[in-house]
Amino acid sequence: MLAKEKLGLIYQALDDKKAQDIQMIDIQTISPIADYFIIASASNPNQLEALEDATDKVMYEQGILPKQIEGGKASPWILMDYGDVIVHLFTEDGRDFYDLERIWRDGVEVDVNSL
Repeated sequence: MLAKEKLGLIYQALDDKKAQDIQMIDIQTISPIADYFIIASASNPNQLEALEDATDKVMYEQGILPKQIEGGKASPWILMDYGDVIVHLFTEDGRDFYDLERIWRDGVEVDVNSL
């Protein structure tokens, strides 16, 4: 499955679970770690867990397992590594604190309509 296809599936899963401020960043030209980041916020810890579960489910249904998952119930940040797509899920405070959009501002924002 192509990275952009993964990005679209994950975006839809997060949107279905009412993730806030979903952003997709193309980092292919600035970093070798992945092709895309997808960043989203949850309004509370339960929603954060629901976003993780929805992402895991949609990828599992495609036969794709994460290489690694970091964070969890006690963390304001969950990272899910699908190789060419890395998913960052945050509580609102966690997202403000880590400010990944600023760190990766040299990346190109991906418009959902291009998927």
